[in-house]
Amino acid sequence: MDDVNTLLQEAIKELGSLEEGESFLVRDLFKGYLWNRIPRGERLLLGSLFLSYVGSHAIGVQVIDKGVSGQQRYRRV
Repeated sequence: MDDVNTLLQEAIKELGSLEEGESFLVRDLFKGYLWNRIPRGERLLLGSLFLSYVGSHAIGVQVIDKGVSGQQRYRRV
């Protein structure tokens, strides 16, 4: 679980690189090869933790919809 919490903190830190109005998936907050190295179960848990974090903290991120692949989309506000 510590690894997933570390990944969550990295994702939150990366939010500062996004511009206002930009939409994204959690996977967009990681370089492609880094995302692919995260085991599937941890990626799913990370997505759930990120959604929960966004819902409970005012960090300038809005939950929008689920994409075609079923992944939650967000928007930087």
